[in-house]
Amino acid sequence: MTTLLLARHGLTPLTGPVLAGWTPDVHLSEAGQAQAEALAVRLASLELDAIVSSPLERCQETAQAIAGGRATEVLTDERFGECHYGDWTGRPIAELAKDPLWPVVQAHPSAVTFPGGESLSAVQHRAVAAVREWNERLGPKAVYLVCSHGDVIKAIVADAMGLHLDQFQRITADPASLTAIRYTPLRPFVLRLNDLGGDVAALRPAEGSESDDGGENLTGSDAAVGGGSGTT
Repeated sequence: MTTLLLARHGLTPLTGPVLAGWTPDVHLSEAGQAQAEALAVRLASLELDAIVSSPLERCQETAQAIAGGRATEVLTDERFGECHYGDWTGRPIAELAKDPLWPVVQAHPSAVTFPGGESLSAVQHRAVAAVREWNERLGPKAVYLVCSHGDVIKAIVADAMGLHLDQFQRITADPASLTAIRYTPLRPFVLRLNDLGGDVAALRPAEGSESDDGGENLTGSDAAVGGGSGTT
């Protein structure tokens, strides 16, 4: 049961008003650095088998904050990088909202290829493929963290939940939020989504246990009744 933790990078000066995309030299703001450090404190007690990051500075800085004080180095995987928004990169969101493509992005994202850029379907394909490869590489007992971007995280979650990509706009991934997915032989289980606080100890199953506090066992089946016996 490999457990994937997805962390979105902290705030930057462009987060919200501008579609940063692959704009170079977009660093964490002071508030974003504080968010990254707070997330690092939350995760300090949780052993991580790997920390993987998008190559973009805002993710690298968030991942480095989490890695601080650990023996684990930050590894980079471009497949967790932001969507290539092409001609939309660096433009104000208020301006993009008037573009005829904007309603399609919101309602039918699987049909969208950004002008001069990448399709959202391609983003999901590369990100999910990367997750599957890291799961295989690290093994079934691993708990590892990937620091990435909002749309990438939403695409991975949509796949884990068996949702069509057109539903991924119903998912939220706030800056410095934590999302946890456990991959079992049967199917993935989303343990946390857009989590901004709380204890993380239960995200690593007890050694030798055949089930975790979410109710799924080694085969990935649900608890006999209801959605699981969770502690919260």
